[in-house]
Amino acid sequence: MCRWLAYAGEAIQPSKLILETRHSLVAQALDSPLGFETVNGDGFGFGWYPKDAAPDAPPATFHSIEPAWHDENLREIAGAVESPLFFAHVRAAAGPPIQQTNCHPFRHGRWLFMHNGGLAHFARMRRDLMLEIDPELFPLVRGTTDSEVLFHLAITHGLEQDPVRGLGRAVRRVEEVGAELGIPDPVQGTFAVSDGRTLWAFRYSTAHRSRTLFHSVDVATLREMYPDLERLNRLGAKGRVVVSEPLSDLPGAFIEVPESTVTILDGDDFRMEPFLAG
Repeated sequence: MCRWLAYAGEAIQPSKLILETRHSLVAQALDSPLGFETVNGDGFGFGWYPKDAAPDAPPATFHSIEPAWHDENLREIAGAVESPLFFAHVRAAAGPPIQQTNCHPFRHGRWLFMHNGGLAHFARMRRDLMLEIDPELFPLVRGTTDSEVLFHLAITHGLEQDPVRGLGRAVRRVEEVGAELGIPDPVQGTFAVSDGRTLWAFRYSTAHRSRTLFHSVDVATLREMYPDLERLNRLGAKGRVVVSEPLSDLPGAFIEVPESTVTILDGDDFRMEPFLAG
C-alpha cells in the first residue's frame, strides 16, 4: 500500500535517512521488497518538527503528487532543515485519487499521523465513519482517504489526551461498523502518531496479519557491533527509527515489531506495549 519512516532523537538532517541510506525511503518508493506493491510512486509527504521551534509550534509539512525519487524540492528541503522528530511517507494509491490532500502525513495542531494499509471496503463504511467524527473536526477532513478519516475519528475518541486509547477506540469502532455491514477483517495497517515530543508506532490488523514494521536497535549497541562503520555517526546516541522495512542490510540493525503492538519513543525511554491484543 505505502511505505513510511519515523525518526526521533537528536536533531539531524532528514535527508540522511530519507535519501542517503542503502535502502532509503526514496529507494523503497522505487523498489519495495517487503511491500504489498513494489513501486510507491503516487506522491509523498514529509512532516517535521523544526529544531529549536517554540514548544507549541505546529510541525511543518510538504506534500507532492510527484514520485519521491523525481522531486528536487524534497532533496532541497530534507537536506536543508534539521529536526529531532520527523515523518516521511511514500504512497501507492489503492483507490482514492492522487492529490495533495490525500498525501500523508496528516496534521492537526501539534499532531502528525500516517498509515500504511487500509480499511477494507471503505466506500461502504465511509458515511457511517464520517458521521461519527466530531462536528468541529468534520470540516477539517480535506481529502478522500480512509487514513485521514481514521485520524479524525481517533481525535474524536481522545487521541490528543491518550494516543494509544484514542486510536484503539477508533479502530474498534471501525471493526464494529465493519461487522454491522458484513465486512470481514476491516482494519489493516501500521500507524505512526506524534505530538513532537513522543512517537507512537502501531502494528495492528483485525486479521492479525499486518503490514511489516521494524524499529532500529539503539545506536550504542550498533556501534559495539560495527565499531568501524563510519555512517553510524550520522545518528546521535538517542536516535531511533521506525520503518515499514529496514533501511540497511546490516544484520541485527533492525528488529521486527510484533503483531498488535505499539512502540513508544519518549525522550530517553523506548518501550513496546500490547495494542488491542485481547
